[in-house]
Amino acid sequence: MTTTTDTPSGAAAARPDVDTAPRLPGLARLAGSRTVFEVRGFFREREAVVFVFAYPVLMLAIFATVFGAEDELLAGSGVHFPQYFLPGMVATGVMLSSFQNLATSIASERDDGTLKRLHATPLPATAYFLGKTGQVLVTALVQTALLLGVASLAFDVPLPTDPGRWWTFAWVFALGTAAGAVCGVAFSSLLRSGRSASAVVVPVVLVLQFISGVFFQFDQLPTWMQQVASVFPLKWLAQGMRSVFLPDDLAAIEPSGSWQHGATAAVLAAWLVVGLVVGVRTFRWRRRDDG
Repeated sequence: MTTTTDTPSGAAAARPDVDTAPRLPGLARLAGSRTVFEVRGFFREREAVVFVFAYPVLMLAIFATVFGAEDELLAGSGVHFPQYFLPGMVATGVMLSSFQNLATSIASERDDGTLKRLHATPLPATAYFLGKTGQVLVTALVQTALLLGVASLAFDVPLPTDPGRWWTFAWVFALGTAAGAVCGVAFSSLLRSGRSASAVVVPVVLVLQFISGVFFQFDQLPTWMQQVASVFPLKWLAQGMRSVFLPDDLAAIEPSGSWQHGATAAVLAAWLVVGLVVGVRTFRWRRRDDG
């Protein structure tokens, strides 16, 4: 009597439903690898690195010099103009690292066919977007740390010592960065080409800076301009940062007379949701003329 023993290869042949293809790593590992790739790619673009990192620092230096570091913003407050401008520069840095950076880089990747080729690979779309988000978080943190260091060392701007203020900084920073990132992804789909991306995105960012209290005291802007700015996240991001770096007494010069933390969280969260919905519905992996 002969006994037949199935080999593993025979078992696999007998069960064609068994998937013998190598499996991809988990989403977390893919997202981490993609984040490292995106960060390296960002730092290879020297022009983008210089602009994102140097722009807020240069603006702080220019405005601190023009308006002076001796006169108090409000009599008896002890707050000088460099300290008042710092929160706006932090908010601007977050917007540059998230919204402007992603809107222009994704439009360029779509234009040169990178997104089309990437979409044909097994890499999940979620890992791609998580990698972009991770890159934004890394660059925004580095840029903010650089700005705070320059403000403290060069302009004697006092940094908070209260843990509660740093907690406020953390959630405003996280919400603002996330909202800026998803809005940048969504806005990239509106751009016709990578070549025109900067010409469209940069003016939008500049206008928002001027009407959101970044370069001027927000309460001194025209009422209609304040109302328009209140629709967009940069105004609330800057106001949230002012609540971190300015004394509580300075809340009196805000149009509402308070820091409005609840409204700040609500508006930034709303833009996060809107950006996600619009981004999911409109994101394109190919150019408009590529089918």
